[in-house]
Amino acid sequence: MIDQAKSLLKHHYGYSSFRPGQEEIILNLLNNIRTMGIMPTGGGKSICYQIPSLLLPGLTVVISPLISLMKDQVDELSEIGIPSTFINSSISSNEVNERLNLMRNGHYKLVYIAPERLDTASFTRALRSLHVSLVAIDEAHCLSQWGHDFRPSYMRIPELLNGMENTPAILALTATATPTVRKDICEALSIDDNAVVQTGFSRENLSFHVLKGIDQDAYIKEYLQRNKTQSGIIYAATRKEVERLYLAIEGSGISVGKYHGGLTSEERERMQEQFVYDEIQVMVATNAFGMGINKSNVRFVIHFQMPRNIESYYQEAGRAGRDGESSECILLFSPQDIRIQQFLIEQSMLSEDRKENEYRKLQEMTNYCHTESCLQSFILYYFGDTPSEACGKCHHCMDDRETEDVSRDAQMVFSCVKRMRERFGKTMVAQVLVGSANKKIKEMHFNQLSTYGLMKGKTQKEVSQFIDYLVASQYLSLSDSSYPVLQLTDKAVYVLKGEQQVQRKKEKKPTQIVKSHPLFEKLRELRSQLAKEGAIAPYMVFSDKTLNELCSHLPTTKAKMLSIKGVGDQKYERYGEQFLDEIILFIDENPDYSTTQTSVERNESDSVVQSKEKEMDDKIPSHIQSYTLYEQGKSLQQIAELRGIKLTTVESHLLQASSEGNDIDFSNLINKDTLELIQQAVEKVGMENGLKPIKESLPEEINYFSIRVCLHLINN
Repeated sequence: MIDQAKSLLKHHYGYSSFRPGQEEIILNLLNNIRTMGIMPTGGGKSICYQIPSLLLPGLTVVISPLISLMKDQVDELSEIGIPSTFINSSISSNEVNERLNLMRNGHYKLVYIAPERLDTASFTRALRSLHVSLVAIDEAHCLSQWGHDFRPSYMRIPELLNGMENTPAILALTATATPTVRKDICEALSIDDNAVVQTGFSRENLSFHVLKGIDQDAYIKEYLQRNKTQSGIIYAATRKEVERLYLAIEGSGISVGKYHGGLTSEERERMQEQFVYDEIQVMVATNAFGMGINKSNVRFVIHFQMPRNIESYYQEAGRAGRDGESSECILLFSPQDIRIQQFLIEQSMLSEDRKENEYRKLQEMTNYCHTESCLQSFILYYFGDTPSEACGKCHHCMDDRETEDVSRDAQMVFSCVKRMRERFGKTMVAQVLVGSANKKIKEMHFNQLSTYGLMKGKTQKEVSQFIDYLVASQYLSLSDSSYPVLQLTDKAVYVLKGEQQVQRKKEKKPTQIVKSHPLFEKLRELRSQLAKEGAIAPYMVFSDKTLNELCSHLPTTKAKMLSIKGVGDQKYERYGEQFLDEIILFIDENPDYSTTQTSVERNESDSVVQSKEKEMDDKIPSHIQSYTLYEQGKSLQQIAELRGIKLTTVESHLLQASSEGNDIDFSNLINKDTLELIQQAVEKVGMENGLKPIKESLPEEINYFSIRVCLHLINN
């Protein structure tokens, strides 16, 4: 059966092998073993039930709380030839009945339902009357009251399963389960500990960063300017903050949307659709956004304010890089964030036990912001996972910034706080330090303090940010009063006594996340065009990861393109020819990027060419065939005509043959004077900016092939 599963994986999804954990889960389900899969976001959880749905005789029911995601999932399955549907509150009762009838007639292999459907007895009876072979519970942490997103409707699932005549296979899936939550899920669904498949919580393609005491607005602005072409999400804790950020970003010329509970359902739906369809680059949102999207090419997630717990943070940050490509998760920490989350917990309708649990989780989130160890490792330990080593790419692992001794400035702040009797907040302290002429300062005689004007060379904003840094670094604390005041910690006392220094690392400037291959934007434009024609999201055509692989390998035949991860038979039939045309055009216009494949090789409708391609693939490599003909005395043009390939491809073949150690006399093609001219140009212009600057500094008759030969001879 597993061979059939692998065949389906290649045919529908374009992958030749399963990711870690997938094969084990699929085998369990095919043997009707109740299973739990704990896999990171982007780890391929959906394939774990989609492949079995094609192998098992009946229907697969997927229970998911993500109503806004269901249509996208069904559309995506349709793109790869798997019949599926969904039933949730977005469709009418007539549509529900129509879809149930189609399910009875075997029209669908998968159906997605919302857990709230199980609250309706008539729907549960209808579901029990169907031949259900597999029930998959997505976001299974919602079963546990100690999870970060408990849903009472999930407690109906065991009741549904127990009432089914046949015994379906069961799969519970989650990306964020602590050991306590894992135990709850297993008990609720009668899953044996031996049937828990945990692939680890690590997201190898994500780099995590926590930045403290910085000008957050300025950082966001610069970051977005540096990553204009990338898609990202910015999370804020409140609607008010979302609106403020949205207006600020909109004014900077970045295409931006907003999403929060204060918008109408139509506005939220429109914003989400524009984001998923790449019509807007950045979404500013509360945590209400993100769970309902399957957009794979989110390159960054920035938390403008700290979330309440690590589960929420990891799930929201996990919206980045679902396609496996390098992405960034940045948390801009301010001590005030803690107070906001404490307030939200206090105002919630949770029981006292659950509130206490939320406070404990908030403390762990705060600890994450203060840790100086590997950030990825901190998260893994939280979920009961043991990392073998530090991630090597998070903020702390990669932090090579220079530090500066700011002890003197810190002593000024601490002295001022002390002389103001630890009874005032950041704004008042900053005003005293810069020597503000504020009326209130004079009325309270703070202008007579010895610390008044000690930092008058700085702006009030700069001093306030420095105070934020000192609070974030736990030299100062904020009181729990309605108007929090600054108070000294033991660490500050040591600094005042001169027994400890305060070291501050220089502010880290935002960087560009990825530098794209020159073909990437062309393929992305083509993807957008095809997506619009098919009224689907661009990532449903091909993911960014697949586009990057196309750029790296530059396939020009059907056989070569089907070897690219993410290109299955169904996708090739729909889009393959258009992408091959774009790749071949790029190679023709950029011969220095040329590979050994050719445009004529692609024409597989011609059986003669197809047999030639098979001969080249299976017997003699294409570039060796060109090299052999050249050694027999044939000119480059003759080789191109004999083999039915382009002249530029023949040139690339000879260079490849030479780089593999075959002896080629290039003097028959390029004379000594031309080589000397090129060498002089290379010495003058350099090689770091590619071939174009070299070409532009030479006589027009000297072509790119001659330059490439010269560079080849220099390097070898």
